[in-house]
Amino acid sequence: MIIVLRPDATKEQIDHIITKVNNLGLKPMVSQGVDRTIIGVIGEEDVLRIESLEVYPGVEKVMPILKPYKLVSREFKGANSVVDADGVRIGGKKIVVMAGPCSVENLEALMSIGRAVKNSGATILRGGAFKPRTSPYSFQGLGEEGLRHLAAVKKETGLRIVTEVMDTRDVPLVERYTDILQVGARNMQNFNLLKEVGLSKKPVLLKRGISATIKEFLMSAEYVLSSGNFNCILCERGIRTFEDATRFTLDLNAVPLIKKLSHLPVIVDPSHGTGKWDLVSAMSRAAIAAGADGVIVEVHINPEEAYSDGVQSLLPGKFDAMMKGLGAVAKAVGREI
Repeated sequence: MIIVLRPDATKEQIDHIITKVNNLGLKPMVSQGVDRTIIGVIGEEDVLRIESLEVYPGVEKVMPILKPYKLVSREFKGANSVVDADGVRIGGKKIVVMAGPCSVENLEALMSIGRAVKNSGATILRGGAFKPRTSPYSFQGLGEEGLRHLAAVKKETGLRIVTEVMDTRDVPLVERYTDILQVGARNMQNFNLLKEVGLSKKPVLLKRGISATIKEFLMSAEYVLSSGNFNCILCERGIRTFEDATRFTLDLNAVPLIKKLSHLPVIVDPSHGTGKWDLVSAMSRAAIAAGADGVIVEVHINPEEAYSDGVQSLLPGKFDAMMKGLGAVAKAVGREI
């Protein structure tokens, strides 16, 4: 349910409505726009049908939200959301590029990659300190040591950091080092983790699960927002289909579709979506043309010796060339790099 307030609604009137909603055992979520304020109400909507709030001063109308995802929907917020990650804004006119290795391996290599992607125009460094792997015998990440390496590169280069958190117990630790908490595809429906990062003050990058529908994806984002964190970024990273020529099938029609259904920013991961480095640049350009707010790609100085995902990682020179191509596409669709 959405409570739409009059443009001239006072703070006292808004506070009174919020108090009333809380007293009904419901959860009010306030969204302040340029022209007016709306209050999303989470909980049993039958209560509001009995207790009419339209009679309260400052209320213009009360509307049901038809989608199962309430706070994520365009019905709740018509304007695009912009997420601020320590000064880097995701969802505005500027296309944001996140780049770095799949796994943080050592400080020297990470620093070299960080300097290279920064020089090419990336603003956020990606790198896994905790790695979810199919095999329990594969490299699982350096843990806090990897987080310290990421922090050192940020201090040197100014790049913001995005890294994955896999366990509710690790959220406070990862929060201390990162600017964006990533929830990976395998954890998209780890509801306890979603609620935990929803309590965080840090932005959340939520990746689509490998077999998730758009509805399931948006419902997972709803967990984050309903816990209080509206700084959520959605990431299309490919889904599993019958096709085996690529690692996954990069579902680019998800970008404009999600943009139609939700106000949240959307980025694309062509590295995981294709699993082939020579397809990453083309799919990055296609993602920007489709309306994505950014891309997240894997870059490594020596992919042959990468601890993970070397086959889909770009060399720094290839990444630099990709960035030049992205600039042209961004300009063509009224955006900029």
